[in-house]
Amino acid sequence: MISRGYGSIGPPVPDDPQLPAAAAAPLALSAQRSGPIRGEAATPSDKSMSHRALILGAMAQGETQVSGLLESADVLRTAAAIEAFGAGVTRTAAGSWTVRGGEWRSPAEPIDCGNAGTAARLLMGAASGFELAATFTGDESLRRRPMARVIEPLRQMGARIDGGPLLPLTIVGGALRGIDYVSPHASAQVKSAVLLAGLRASGPVEVIEPARSRDHTERMLGVFGVQVEAEQCAGGWRVRLPSDRRLRAARLAVAGDPSSAAFPLVAALLVPGSQVNLSSVLANPLRTGLFDVLRAMGADLCSTNPRERGGEPVADLTARSSSLSGVEVEAAAAPSMIDEYPILAVAAACASGTTIMHGLAELRVKESDRLAAIVAGLHRCGVNAQMQGDSLIVHGCGGPPLGGASVQTDGDHRIAMAFLVLGLAAQRPVEVDEAGMIDTSFPDFAALMRGLGAAIEPA
Repeated sequence: MISRGYGSIGPPVPDDPQLPAAAAAPLALSAQRSGPIRGEAATPSDKSMSHRALILGAMAQGETQVSGLLESADVLRTAAAIEAFGAGVTRTAAGSWTVRGGEWRSPAEPIDCGNAGTAARLLMGAASGFELAATFTGDESLRRRPMARVIEPLRQMGARIDGGPLLPLTIVGGALRGIDYVSPHASAQVKSAVLLAGLRASGPVEVIEPARSRDHTERMLGVFGVQVEAEQCAGGWRVRLPSDRRLRAARLAVAGDPSSAAFPLVAALLVPGSQVNLSSVLANPLRTGLFDVLRAMGADLCSTNPRERGGEPVADLTARSSSLSGVEVEAAAAPSMIDEYPILAVAAACASGTTIMHGLAELRVKESDRLAAIVAGLHRCGVNAQMQGDSLIVHGCGGPPLGGASVQTDGDHRIAMAFLVLGLAAQRPVEVDEAGMIDTSFPDFAALMRGLGAAIEPA
C-alpha cells in the first residue's frame, strides 16, 4: 500500500494509488465513432521524468520535493524499489511526493519492477554504485526483454552481475571505476544507467552514442546540481559527468508526457469536427518527433505558450481535425518517437497515400513485438500494411478504415490505446482484448477520452 509514510504499516490513505501485486486484470474495451472529440485536458505527467525524479531524489542528500509525479503502475514500482533500498518516500497529495535520499542498502526482498523496463534498467545502474546486493525481477513480459546492453557497461565499471542476460539477475555493487563507453545503440536507458552508476564511480565517466538519445537524465542531473557536459563528436554524441558529482536535494515539477498526449491529439486529428487542447506538454525536441511527422502529414497541430518546467521546455498543444497524407519517416527520427509508432500507424491508416517508417528494430523488444502487433491489428481492421525488414509500410485508406475487429494487444498498453483511437475514427467499432495494463503509463485513459467525447466503453 501507499500511505502517508510510504513504508509504514496501517490502512492506506483514502484515494491513494495502490501498487499492484501482479499485472492488472484483463479488461476488454471497445471504441466506436461518435461525435467530435473536443475540450481541454491535463496530460498525464511524463513517465520517463517521473522515474528519474524518484531515483535521483533517493540518491541525493536531503529531501526532494516532486510535484506532478505520474502515479502509474510502472512509476509506483520505482517508488517501492527506492524505499526498499532505504529511501524515505511520502505521498503528501495526489502527484506530490517527498523523497528523502542517502546511502542505499541491500533490500530484504528482490526488486520487482513489474512491467517497467525503464525502472529496471535505471535502478540497476543506480544500485551498482552502492555497496549492496540486489536481485531484480519483473513480470513475464519484462523477463523476456533484453538487459545485456545495460549489463555490459556496468560489468566494465566493476559491478558483479550474477545471471542475465534476462531478468532475474543479481547485482553486487560498489567500488566502481570510470568508463569511456561507446554504445552501439542510441539508448537513453543505457546512457542513463551508466551515468547513474558513474555518480559514485572513481575516474572519468562518459558515454558516446551513434545518435543523440533522450536527455532527461542529463537535464535532471542539472536540477540536482550535477552539470553534465554534452557535445557532438566524431562518433556521434558524447556525454560526460563532471568531477563534482554530489547530488543535492531539489524541488521539481514533472511536465506532461508527449507519448500520452499523442492519443487524444491524434484522435482529434482523425475525427471530423474535433479540437483538443492539452496543457503543459513536454516540448523537449528529443521527444517531439511524432508531432513533427504529423505536421508533415498535414496535421493542424499548434504549439503555444512555451515555458520551462522541471528543467525541461513545455508548451500547450492544440489539435484540430485534419486531412492527412502519407510520408516517409527516416530511421533517424526513431529515437525521438520510438514509443509513438503505434499511434502514428493509426494516423497513417486514415491518411491518403502510403506512409513508410524506417528503423523500427527497437519495436520488436518492447512490451510486445510492437511491429508485428501493429501489422496484425491493422490487417484485422481492413488496412493494408506490411513489414519489410525493420520498416513498416501502411497504405492509407484516405478516410475511415473499416474497423469492426477485435485486436490482440499482447499485453501492450500502447497497442491497446492506439487501436482504441482507431475505433473512434473507423466505420465500425474496434475492440481490444485487454486494457488493464494501460494503467502502467496512462491511468484514467478511458475516462479522460470519454470526457472529451470519445465513445470508449467495456466490451
